[in-house]
Amino acid sequence: MTLKVALVILAAGKSTRFPGNKLLAKIKGESIIEKIVKTGLRSKVDMIIVVTGYEADKIRKEVEKLGNDRIKIVYNPDYEEGQSTSVKLGVREVIGKVEAVMIHPADVALINPEDINRLIEVFQITSAPIVVASHRGRRGHPILFSNKIHEEIMMIREEKRGLKEIVEKYREDTVEVESSRFTIIDIDTPEDLKKVLENLQ
Repeated sequence: MTLKVALVILAAGKSTRFPGNKLLAKIKGESIIEKIVKTGLRSKVDMIIVVTGYEADKIRKEVEKLGNDRIKIVYNPDYEEGQSTSVKLGVREVIGKVEAVMIHPADVALINPEDINRLIEVFQITSAPIVVASHRGRRGHPILFSNKIHEEIMMIREEKRGLKEIVEKYREDTVEVESSRFTIIDIDTPEDLKKVLENLQ
């Protein structure tokens, strides 16, 4: 039986610390959102859900030009209420259809397909409720959640710390997977982007 894993890319935020929409900023000629979706397509995930919100049409245009039927774009009208709303919307698309779902913020844009594949492989071996990418002891993204806890994810609320509450609950049963340094690098500010571009020289 093929293991079905979905990747939910969270791309709804307002980029409050970035002038303009950071997901449209370019890294080596590709927008950040295009880059992370392409990485997902080069991995072993069966489907990719891109959750949009702020400037949804612009994000949609970037994703649609990739023209791949493994991608589904969903719009979150409640994106200003916090990330939990996007997580639940993404999981709702795949609940009951997959054995695991990975949650990944679009601004952790430099991960590679191996980072994703390694989590899937470890999940296949361990069946752990949560498998998380980490680098030198620091947890990053993506985070894989077994379908055993998808119903719990659908109950998260922003005022109860959202997904962090689930991660905390299963902390002892979580398997950490040593991954590339890019799993702990997110882009929040123009300075972050500048640093990333220097790193890639």
